[in-house]
Amino acid sequence: QVQLVESGGGLVQPGGSLRLSCTASGSFLNIYAMNWYRQAPGKQRELVAGIAVGGNTNYSDPMKGRFTISRDNAKNTVYLQMNSLKAEDTAVYYCNVDLIVVVAGTIRSVDYWGQGTQVTVSS
Repeated sequence: QVQLVESGGGLVQPGGSLRLSCTASGSFLNIYAMNWYRQAPGKQRELVAGIAVGGNTNYSDPMKGRFTISRDNAKNTVYLQMNSLKAEDTAVYYCNVDLIVVVAGTIRSVDYWGQGTQVTVSS
């Protein structure tokens, strides 16, 4: 009933830019935190950036100054603008959204994950 659709991944040269998008659709009451994670081959999934419903943002240290997270609440969409990309940014990027939904008549906060989008930084 809830779907997260990601887009914007691809192949880019070092120093290049990409913009990821993730849109939530389906049956939910509200969206709280929206986050981007990534997972490189052989590594654990790690937080890239997050944005609260009020717009406060947080970034993992390697992304500070290069990545910008934003959201459009009217479109139920979170974005990740990635600049000055490096080879070590190569990973599958996942959006993670905290949705307020009704489950068995009860209002709950539930985490949802997108399917992931591949970002490859290579010359």
